[in-house]
Amino acid sequence: MSFRPTGNVFRSYALNNICWRCSRQMMPMAAIAIATPIATPTPTPILITTAAASKVSRQIPGISPARSFSQAAPLQQVLKSTPARLKAGYFISNELSIRTSASGGIAGQHDIKSEPENLLPHRRRRQRQRQQQQQLEDERRQQDAPRDGDTAPSRSSSPSSSSSSSPSSSSSSKEGPRDDILPPNASSVLTTESTKHPISSLRRQLSLFLSLSKPRLTVVVVLTAMAPYALYPVPDFISPSIGLDTPSLSPLTLAFLTTGTALCIASANTLNMLYEPAWDAMMSRTRNRPLVRGLISRSRALAFAAIAALTGVGGLYFGVNPTVAFLGAANIALYAGVYTPLKRVSWLNTWAGAVVGGIPPLMGWAAAAGEYATGDGSFQELLLAPEAVGGWLLAALLFAWQFPHFMALSWSIREEYKMAGHQMLCWLNPARNARVALRYSLAFLPICIGLCAAGVTEWSFAVTSLPVNVWLVREAVKFHRHQGFKGSARGLFWASVWHMPAIMVLALAQKKGMWGRIWRSVVGDPAIDDDDDEEYSEDEEYSVEAAKEDGR
Repeated sequence: MSFRPTGNVFRSYALNNICWRCSRQMMPMAAIAIATPIATPTPTPILITTAAASKVSRQIPGISPARSFSQAAPLQQVLKSTPARLKAGYFISNELSIRTSASGGIAGQHDIKSEPENLLPHRRRRQRQRQQQQQLEDERRQQDAPRDGDTAPSRSSSPSSSSSSSPSSSSSSKEGPRDDILPPNASSVLTTESTKHPISSLRRQLSLFLSLSKPRLTVVVVLTAMAPYALYPVPDFISPSIGLDTPSLSPLTLAFLTTGTALCIASANTLNMLYEPAWDAMMSRTRNRPLVRGLISRSRALAFAAIAALTGVGGLYFGVNPTVAFLGAANIALYAGVYTPLKRVSWLNTWAGAVVGGIPPLMGWAAAAGEYATGDGSFQELLLAPEAVGGWLLAALLFAWQFPHFMALSWSIREEYKMAGHQMLCWLNPARNARVALRYSLAFLPICIGLCAAGVTEWSFAVTSLPVNVWLVREAVKFHRHQGFKGSARGLFWASVWHMPAIMVLALAQKKGMWGRIWRSVVGDPAIDDDDDEEYSEDEEYSVEAAKEDGR
């Protein structure tokens, strides 16, 4: 395509954005320009001193000091003086009408170039892109308005969030409506709620610290530690443990376990937010976090993480046992020191995060085993003994659950992960992402049978958990078949959300020997009562005889 039509004598290179097609589209209106005579400007005498003339001559090349300013300058020099005159001269030399209206055409006449079908292909594409981007920004603004209220986003999050939303939205426009499966983010809701209070108010500070700890995730992790604590197979529900005066499954131990675990998880989540605020600003789900919006300083967040870590690990050490305290500290180190940086390096970060998810069940099991331990309560006695198989099976249950849950969750925001630079299988290899979700969904069937064989639950648990596991496998098969489309990602995500609570409730309801003990405590067992009476009478006779011998 030539940008210099025939007949153009003094066209400047500054007019390269005007092509020959634009000129030809204006040709029907050239008759008006031909019929209208062009008035030559009358020379106006200008009084100027010699010193001023020499100064002007240095500024305007081609004008000598001896030249009289009362003479008219040549037309070519006048047209070269400003871009506006250059454009006017171009249209005059090509016998085209000069645009005089604000819309880009002659006043009172229709501009042919403004019609989309007459635009050049690259200009049509740019116009469509601008329209799509504006429409997507308007939709995003409408979605964020009820969630963020009247609070304005921070300066650091505004540009990045708008730029990050464009690729994901454009991709979703090609694939159809976006498959939005994620529930409202608790940290984002708390951050927005905190802005409704004064800066120095206690409620604002508590909301910000709670937002840093990711309360919804923290509650889920604490529940996964409490369930193994209750599932530990203690011989008697309320009898004192061997060699100890405190009762087994002590409520005080449970309180220290839940509080210490919650503080450890809060510290790990805060350190995670401290590490990646720049990348959180690129994702719609995390751009409303307090550190991204600048609602809390990094030093205060770091102080909160350190205090939570020291308090949590200390509470587990003195209130539970050293093994559980070691697991809590390892959880913080793995989540903040391994999983979070690994997200920028390799897709293996998902496996590191799954290991972090499998630690809380071991903490609950070790806490219960410590109440029943007869030795020094070391790591080997609590978690490496043959009786600890049930704890490792529960940890495997949580490890396997991470994959169908996260693979479905990450698929819906895969473009945002890609923009932020996080190495996730959802955008690096979507087919493998679906295969991993299906593979670990199948692992629940043998794990549940293993819990029955290890004596943690009754064998009825293998039957009652089968429908729940089959439901998860069915959704994983759909996710693998459709690669996340056709609502398969949404189905797998919500199946995983309900799967874990259902499995835990079924396991707790069918704990090994629990219903037998409840039945005996309510109805009573005559045979066991008689045996107890005989043992009591024998012990009493032995004690009486021993007393008589001492008296002699």
